[in-house]
Amino acid sequence: MKAGVLALQGAFREHREVLDALGVEAVEVRVPEHLGGLDALFIPGGESTTIGKLLDTSGLRDPLHDALTDGLPVFGTCAGLILLADDVRDGDDARTPTALGVLDCTVARNAYGRQRESFEAGLAVDGLDGRFPGVFIRAPVVERAGDQVEVLAVHDGNPVLVRQGPIWAATFHPELSGDLRLHQRFLIEVAQ
Repeated sequence: MKAGVLALQGAFREHREVLDALGVEAVEVRVPEHLGGLDALFIPGGESTTIGKLLDTSGLRDPLHDALTDGLPVFGTCAGLILLADDVRDGDDARTPTALGVLDCTVARNAYGRQRESFEAGLAVDGLDGRFPGVFIRAPVVERAGDQVEVLAVHDGNPVLVRQGPIWAATFHPELSGDLRLHQRFLIEVAQ
C-alpha cells in the first residue's frame, strides 16, 4: 500500500511517522505529480487558511479535488477536515471559502476556543475497543453532518469523527495521540 501525506504545512511529519510505524509506504505530497499511484491520502492538521493558499501556489487544488471526487480515499484531521468540508464557518456565522468541498458537513473553525483551551479526551469510536485518546488543538466542530455522513465518534454531543464513503475526517489529531488504531482501521478499509 502507498499512502500520501499532504506536506504543505502542519502535522504532516507526524502522519508520516504513524505510516512508517505501520509499515506503509509513505509519500509526502507537495506537487500534483506526487498524487500518482496513491492508494490513500492523509490531510494533516495545521492552519487551514495557509494550507488552502498553498494548494493554489503548488498547483494541487484542482488535481487533488479531481482525485478525491474520483474516489481516492482520504483522511483529514483537524484542518484537514476543514479543507474537506463543503460548508465552513469562521466566527459570527461568517462563511469561509471551502478548499475542496467534498465532505457534506458544516464545520465551525476553532470552535473549541484558542490554543489555551486545547484538551485531550477519551473517545468511544465505533469499531474500536476501548477509548481512543482524542487530542483537540484549536479544533473545529462539526455542526451538521449530511445524510450520507456516518458519525463514528462524538464528544459533548458533537461529531468528532465522520466518514462519507472513502472520506474520513476528525476534528482531533489522531497522529499526535500515540495510538495507531485509527490510521490502521482507515487503511484496512481502504485495502478492502
